[in-house]
Amino acid sequence: MSRYHEIKFRLVTSFQRRIGNPLIRRLPNQTLLETTGRSSGLPRRTPVGGRRTGHEFWLVSEYGEKSQYVRNIQAHSRVRVRIGGRWHTGTAHLVPEDDPRARLRTLPRLNSAAVRAVGTDLLSVRVDLSD
Repeated sequence: MSRYHEIKFRLVTSFQRRIGNPLIRRLPNQTLLETTGRSSGLPRRTPVGGRRTGHEFWLVSEYGEKSQYVRNIQAHSRVRVRIGGRWHTGTAHLVPEDDPRARLRTLPRLNSAAVRAVGTDLLSVRVDLSD
């Protein structure tokens, strides 16, 4: 990762962790991804922008395998997703062979624009929903 991308990563993730995510998580209809912390084993909730398609939920990680929730998925693939205020359980899969830029065109516009603007290593994630 270039020095510019590293600085950008640190600034954006610090803002998200301390200010953005705590506020956005409180919105009643915000889509949330709940993973299990890879070290703590505690539930970790992250606001995400994605879309349900049948029994799948798709999202794009802006920092690929550097994202904390992606690292949690790698350790524990069982997740929950809150869509429209309702929780769904599923199994998350990283999909590096998917074109994340094409995937963003199918996801909600506002979030997709933010991911494109700040992301440096895009990675598609698919959650196979079991309910």
